[in-house]
Amino acid sequence: MILIVDDHAENIFALKKVLEINNFSVDTALSGEEALKKILKNSYALIILDVQMPVIDGFEVAEAISGYSKSKDIPIIFLSAVNTAKKFITQGYAKGGIDYITKPVDTDILLLKVKTFYTLSEQRKELNEMHQTLRNEIDYRTRTQSELNDKVKELRSILESIPQIAFTAKSDGTIEFVNDKWFRYSDLQNDFPETHPKDKDLLKSWEEVIKTGNTLDVEVRLKNPHKNIYRHHLLRAIPVKEDDIIVKWVGTFTDIEEQKRAEIKKDEFISIASHELKTPLTSIKGYMQLLGRSLAKSNNDIALNYLNRTQIQVEKLNLLIADLLDISKIENGKLEFNYKEFELQNMLTNAIDVVQQTQECTIITKGTLNAVILGDENRIEQVIINYLTNAIKYSPKCEEVHVDTSYSDDKKSIIVSVTDFGIGISKELHNNIFKKFYRVEESSNRFQGLGIGLFICAEIINRHGGKYGVNSNPGKGSEFYFTIPIYKQI
Repeated sequence: MILIVDDHAENIFALKKVLEINNFSVDTALSGEEALKKILKNSYALIILDVQMPVIDGFEVAEAISGYSKSKDIPIIFLSAVNTAKKFITQGYAKGGIDYITKPVDTDILLLKVKTFYTLSEQRKELNEMHQTLRNEIDYRTRTQSELNDKVKELRSILESIPQIAFTAKSDGTIEFVNDKWFRYSDLQNDFPETHPKDKDLLKSWEEVIKTGNTLDVEVRLKNPHKNIYRHHLLRAIPVKEDDIIVKWVGTFTDIEEQKRAEIKKDEFISIASHELKTPLTSIKGYMQLLGRSLAKSNNDIALNYLNRTQIQVEKLNLLIADLLDISKIENGKLEFNYKEFELQNMLTNAIDVVQQTQECTIITKGTLNAVILGDENRIEQVIINYLTNAIKYSPKCEEVHVDTSYSDDKKSIIVSVTDFGIGISKELHNNIFKKFYRVEESSNRFQGLGIGLFICAEIINRHGGKYGVNSNPGKGSEFYFTIPIYKQI
């Protein structure tokens, strides 16, 4: 099915008729908001998206779509009668569009492009389904050697057809088959492609998963020996088992170079934007302080009340910009830490007081520790405040949040945990929670945020030699915790 999005009904009507005459199934939306709702509910092979729309324009719709795992791969054709300059066309492609067509539209050309992209979309869908079918078939193939050989032949045939570098290996890790794309990066079948010297040792990683039987999932830069360049690839290798015994390995190298370049551009934008926002925000805070002093002298309580509310929102914006700056510093390896001795218990009390002043939810503490930490007190306080504000935010009708402190079993570290009784998180998502910009889809529409706070927390704890994690179940709340080494006892 094809989705047409345009805020002018007459444009939709004309285009819909052309497509339906050519036997395409068509759905329509008169606004960006309506389009996003339909994309969440339905499956589309192609989206024809008008750029110039009120409230949410076409570029914003495309950007939102890219954040949904269900719809991020849907091809988009942008249409525009106003934004026809080169910079808008470039922006269209940057937002994930596969084509950018200016109005008035040549329906014959548009129809040819629709047919081509629709066919490619269907083929990609079939290929993904075929790939998944292959994996399922491998998991349940029969025990007999003759049937195993048949499955291997089928596997090799499909691996030759997919766009990734693909290979299979015996249970001991010996490579037994590679597709033609393998030889773009390696001259020999039995030799893994050469990786960048600064990347994780590929052979060592491979040997480790062969011993453990776990799935291998690692990003590496492969060297093209013919062009002497490196490209980012995602290596995934899974074990094929029969009766819980590994009989074979199947692996693919997926080229993610363009994705990596897009991430670099996004990080550069965040760095520039956050720095540019910091200067005017500082001026705003200064003028608000001056205004507050002036209003205090005039005893204008109503104006002071509104000013105080505004200052709270400005502080939230300030914290958000600070987080964006921290993200930029982490990416560039420039996040600074001021290490010194401090008492964890005093710092924890101060952090709780800061949060409690602006929140109605009761924070209950348990445990008292007489320990000194060697680290950046402000950064550790940043972690605790982030844990607490998250606990309150994701607990609708929050009545209380618990903060527990205790010693580790070996008495060498302190464990700090923050427990809420909110919406909770599915276990399969726990490993993603601390990743940059990650947000749980089920809650992303209900709660504001960019998904960067926990990523920064993870970096801070790592730099202090500690560990972090989460225990949670949907509907039963969450416990976020971290550990930090003890410098000395008081």
